Amino acid sequence: MNKFVEKTRATAAAAGCVLFAAMTAHADDGSNPFVTQALERKVTNIVFIYAENRSFDSLFGKFPGAHGLSEVVDAHGHATAGYISQVDRDGTPLATLPQTWSGVTAAGVLPAVTQAQSAGLPNAPFAIESAFATLNNDPSLTLSTFTVTRDMYHRFFENQMAIDGGKNDMFAAWEDAGGLTMGHFDYSGSALYRLARQYTLADEFFEGAFGGSFLNHQYLICACAPEYPNAGAPPTGAMPTIAVLDPDGTGGYLPQLTTASTSPASALDGPPKFVLSGNITPYNYFGDGKYYAVNTMQAPYQPSGNQPVTATGTDPLYANPAAATTMPPQTQTNIGDLLNAAGVSWKWYAGSWNAALADGTQAPGVTRSVIYAPSSARGDPDFQPHHAPFNYYAEFDPVTHAADRAAHLKDYNDLVADAAAGTLPAVAFYKPQGNFNQHPGYANVDDGDAHIADLVAKLQASPQWPGMVIVITYDEFGGQWDHMAPPVGDLLGPGTRIPAIVISPLAKKRFVDHTVYDTASILRLVTRRHGLPTLNGLAVRDGALTVNGGKPMGDLTNALVLQAPGPQHLSADFNTLLPTRVRLVWDAVKGARGYKVFVGTSPGGEGYVPVSTVLNATLLGKSTATVTQLAPRKRYYFRVAAVGSDGLVSEFSNEVNAVPADRR
Repeated sequence: MNKFVEKTRATAAAAGCVLFAAMTAHADDGSNPFVTQALERKVTNIVFIYAENRSFDSLFGKFPGAHGLSEVVDAHGHATAGYISQVDRDGTPLATLPQTWSGVTAAGVLPAVTQAQSAGLPNAPFAIESAFATLNNDPSLTLSTFTVTRDMYHRFFENQMAIDGGKNDMFAAWEDAGGLTMGHFDYSGSALYRLARQYTLADEFFEGAFGGSFLNHQYLICACAPEYPNAGAPPTGAMPTIAVLDPDGTGGYLPQLTTASTSPASALDGPPKFVLSGNITPYNYFGDGKYYAVNTMQAPYQPSGNQPVTATGTDPLYANPAAATTMPPQTQTNIGDLLNAAGVSWKWYAGSWNAALADGTQAPGVTRSVIYAPSSARGDPDFQPHHAPFNYYAEFDPVTHAADRAAHLKDYNDLVADAAAGTLPAVAFYKPQGNFNQHPGYANVDDGDAHIADLVAKLQASPQWPGMVIVITYDEFGGQWDHMAPPVGDLLGPGTRIPAIVISPLAKKRFVDHTVYDTASILRLVTRRHGLPTLNGLAVRDGALTVNGGKPMGDLTNALVLQAPGPQHLSADFNTLLPTRVRLVWDAVKGARGYKVFVGTSPGGEGYVPVSTVLNATLLGKSTATVTQLAPRKRYYFRVAAVGSDGLVSEFSNEVNAVPADRR
C-alpha cells in the first residue's frame, strides 16, 4: 500500500483535532499579526454590557471547570485546607463570622432575615439560600436569587484592606455588612449561566480599580482615576471629603484607612469606624502631586445626583458646582476621544437615560422620581447617575457640546432600535438602569439576569450578529468575598475578581478562559481591533504587572476563534518525470513563520491530514512545497495554511485537486 495512503487512513480521524489544537493552544500576547488581521476582518461590532457588584465566587463559584469554590470547600460546603480563614482586625482567626449588621435582607423584603438571625455562621463561605434557614432551624428564612439583600461597602481603600495583600482574609473584618460578605448564590439555573455554558466564561477577570462603581466606570473609559484639582481648597467653595490614611513612615501613605477611637476592636462586636473614609485621595497619594476621586462623586452635568442651582437659563442642565460631591469636568483622554480621532463610531447607551435627563433638569427642590428613585428594593427605574462616566467630561458639556451628547449618549430604547435596524456603532457600551443591574441593596439577581439575557437575544437577532462580540461583566465586587488573589498591579488596581462572559459567533464554545483580564481588557480589545493608540493607563497597568512578576493583561482575543486569512492562489503542478509528486505554489502570507500542507482524498476538507511543515522561504512573493509518495491515478485534494510565530494557524487556502499519472 502507498505510504501516503497508509498515513491518510491512520490519521484522518484525528486530523480535525490536531488542527484545532494548533489554532487554540497558544494564548496570544497581543503581537500576533494573524490574530490582529482576523480581528479586523471578522469583528464588526463590540458590545459591552456592564452589570453591578458581584464577585466571581458569589455567582459563578460552582461553574464547571472554573477556579471556583471547590478549591476552598468540599461538596458539603465545609472549608478545606485551601481556604484561608477570615481573621479579625488584629489578625487573629475569627471563631465565627460576624453577624450581618442591620440584617441580611433589604428594607421591606420578605422573608426578612434580621441581624440576630445571622449570628453564629461558621468561618467559611456559605450558601445564602439555605444558611439562615439552617442556622435558625426555620425553613421560612430560605432566600433565593429573587431576594434583595442588603448593600455592602465597596470602596477604594476598604477593598484593599479586605484583600490584605492577596490573602482575601479580612473581608469579614472590614466590610460594613459583616458576615454576609462570605455568602454566595446557586446561579446555575439562570439565563446568564446558560449563556456562559454555551460560550466563554472568563474566570480570571478582575475589576480594573479597587473599590466601587464610580471609579470602575471611570476606569472603563480612560484606564484612569478622575482628577479633582485643588481638592483641599477648590475655587467653587465645595469641600469634598479627603480620606484619612495611616502614614507609611516615609512621608507617604499606606492604603489603610485610619480607624476611629470608637471603632470596635473586633469584627464580632460591630462594623468598623474610620476617622474619614473620604471620596478623594490625600494629596500626592499616587506620587504625582494631585488629588483624585476614588469613591462616588457626582457628574457636573444632568443627570446628576446633585440638583441645579436655579431653574433659569441653562442652569437646569448643570449640577450645583459648589456641592461637596460634584466633580469638576474631566479632560483626560478617554476611549471615546481615540475612537473619534480614528473615525470609529461609538455610543454609550443607558437604561432610562432620557427619563433621567428630564428628571435632572427639573427645578431645584423638586423631588426626583427617576434619579436614585424609587429608593425601595426593586424600585423602577432607580437610575444611577454615577454609572454614566462620559457625563463627567468637558467634551460633553450640555451647552458647548450639545451635538456630541446627542450623538454619543443614548437611551436603552435607542440600543434596541439600532440593533434591530442593523445600525449599531462599531463600539457600544450598555448600562442597565438600577432595578436591572443586579446591585445588592436595591436590586436582586433575577431581574437583571432576565433583562440582560433578553438584550442578548435581541442582539443575536440583529443583522449585525455575525460580526458581533458581546462582553458581559460586572463593574466591581459589591463587597463580596472571592478566594482568588488579584494580580499585583499599580496603585489603582486591579481589585477583586468578577465574572465575565464572552458571547459571539466567534467565541469559543463551552470554554472556560483562564487568561488574566481586568475591566480595561475591553479597552485593549477595542484598541487592537481599531488600531488605536494605547491609553496611558493601560501601559502603566501592564508595566506594573510585569515589574511585579506577572504578565500584561489579556485583550479577550483568547476567548475568540480568530484565524488570519489563508494563503491565496494555491495551484498544483505535477512533475512529469516523477509522477507521484506534486509541487504546490501559493502567494506568501505576510508575518508567516511557515506553512502547513494538508492533503485529503475527498473534497471539502473531510479526511485532510497535515503531511508537511514548510519554512517560510519566498521567491518573488511566492512560497512552494513538494508532496511526495502519492498513488498514481488517485485524485488528491490540497490546501495550505500559514503558521504564525506562536503556532497559531491561519484559515485554509483555496482547494486544488489533481490525479497523478501512472507512468509505469
